[in-house]
Amino acid sequence: MSTQEFRHIVRIVGNDIPGAKKAIVGLTQIKGIGYNFATAILDTLKINTNTNIGFLSESNVQSIEKLITNPVAGNFPVWFLNRRKDIETGANMHLLTSDIPFTLRNDIERERITNSWRGYRHMYGLKVRGQCTRTTGRKGGAVGVAKAGKAAPTATAPTAAAPTAAKPAEVKKAAPAEKKK
Repeated sequence: MSTQEFRHIVRIVGNDIPGAKKAIVGLTQIKGIGYNFATAILDTLKINTNTNIGFLSESNVQSIEKLITNPVAGNFPVWFLNRRKDIETGANMHLLTSDIPFTLRNDIERERITNSWRGYRHMYGLKVRGQCTRTTGRKGGAVGVAKAGKAAPTATAPTAAAPTAAKPAEVKKAAPAEKKK
């Protein structure tokens, strides 16, 4: 812990993190940083994972930001990054916050435009990675043969409702006969 005063909100990479959160949990609130990545960042910078984020000094926050925005400079292995061998640049990078869904949408759109098999699967909302789809991954209504439902209730004993059922049929027969004349 440092002698610095407690801050209730700490801003890291454009995200407001409550100061009462532990450092490890606070970093995982940034989209693109998971538990393992947060642990690796704090271990690299020699920051205690159990300290509250509100007690971190400004220099610690800046060093965390620098390491998050450029993890390759912090000697993180390439397999630790979430975007390796980017198609457009060929570089290894780590995407954060709103860049993740934006890049994902662009990748899917590129697959659709090139008419690849993955593009077709995305377009029709099917499984993309070769999973079986016979029983799982069903959306919407049932597929296949419908189960036989219960039979409609029938009258077991003659009741007063039986003669009334015959009357509409007679009326229906009489109406077309009048039209023919």
